[in-house]
Amino acid sequence: MAIRLATEYVKTCLQLTEAEMAMFIQMFVNHQASLQVRVLENGNQEVVLPDDAGQEIVLSFERKLGFYICQGSCRITNRKLVDLMRKAVSSFKGSAVVHRIYAAYTMIYEYERGTVVKIMESKNGNEKVIYEYKDTVGQLEQLFQNDAVEREISRIKLTINQLLDLRNDLQDEAVREHIDDRLQKLTHELFVLEA
Repeated sequence: MAIRLATEYVKTCLQLTEAEMAMFIQMFVNHQASLQVRVLENGNQEVVLPDDAGQEIVLSFERKLGFYICQGSCRITNRKLVDLMRKAVSSFKGSAVVHRIYAAYTMIYEYERGTVVKIMESKNGNEKVIYEYKDTVGQLEQLFQNDAVEREISRIKLTINQLLDLRNDLQDEAVREHIDDRLQKLTHELFVLEA
């Protein structure tokens, strides 16, 4: 089994309400992760987590419009902290690109709204997709609700009916031939759309 060397949160975005910010901090406290919270003058906060080898992970939360927003990157080697960050991104519906670094390869996880949407393996400069979320139900719903073809069929039928009425009212052969050409093209379009 491969040993993970580090986990790097390349792009992380968490947007927390004040209550969620308290829950975020409490989640780390509940798992005996020692942390320090620094409240800055402007209401921003920094959550400082000690990682292995005496390094500190600083998560900066900027206060904007009633939310605490954390955007940035960090590298974590402590397995407990790695697991807690994964749970935090998932629980608080965050978005992130996470690199799980091993000796011979890197696994890249993409999170959107707390859910893994893509997993890739990067090895020797080549990337291979392992998993990709496809919203099949959503795509089918969108396709079902797309009625552009039906509207185009209705428009063509209306035009054909108007041209037939016009053709029946006119006696001029040259104009009738022109209408017949147009009707032939519209009939072909209608056939293609209905097929």
